[in-house]
Amino acid sequence: MEPALDARRHALLEAMGIDVWVRRDAVVAPAADAAPAGMPASGGDAVAELSALAREVAACTACPLAGTRTQTVFGVGAATARCLVIGEAPGAEEDRRGEPFVGRAGQLLNAMLAAIGLARESVYIANILKCQPPNNRDPQPAEVAACSSFLRRQIALVAPRVILAVGRVAAQNLLGVETPIGRMRGQDYVYAGTGIPVVVTYHPAYLLRSPGEKRKAWTDLQRAKRLLDAAGDA
Repeated sequence: MEPALDARRHALLEAMGIDVWVRRDAVVAPAADAAPAGMPASGGDAVAELSALAREVAACTACPLAGTRTQTVFGVGAATARCLVIGEAPGAEEDRRGEPFVGRAGQLLNAMLAAIGLARESVYIANILKCQPPNNRDPQPAEVAACSSFLRRQIALVAPRVILAVGRVAAQNLLGVETPIGRMRGQDYVYAGTGIPVVVTYHPAYLLRSPGEKRKAWTDLQRAKRLLDAAGDA
């Protein structure tokens, strides 16, 4: 690895609050099909189908959140991403900008991904909900149900090798369990009907409030990296 890249990696780990040495050959280059934020990257039919799905989401009125949103927040990243990050729901800034994980939590997520060699543009990032709940409350079951088919189709189109579920709400709804996140971490999960492994970790917003938990999140990220390495390029 070039010294500049090695220094950048350690700077990113420091941003996460992690003081740890990593393998010098661990960096994964950004995907060649990485696209600007807000647009799916190259991937043939997946690009067109994700774009069509995004338009369908934008027109959705299946739950009351359609009446309070500024805009829908569909997802961003590479249409053929090997890693799919799934969060809870858009916040106020995401609702304003139409992109998931912006602001301080988004910056920390970027650092978390980069710490295992993944550029933000090389992964795909989405949420359980595509609209902001009022006052950033937890998603209600009916809202999750209304959005569930959109998320399933996103996962099918991207076809990732690994799903990283960030936060309790995302993990519980994605996996259909009520297990506390502290007990979900480190366990073997797969997304139903696909065999895609799901790694559960803390939400970046929680880590900003509880920096002492960042080391646990680093362990989760290393787990995701091992799964990606094991999957290879297949």
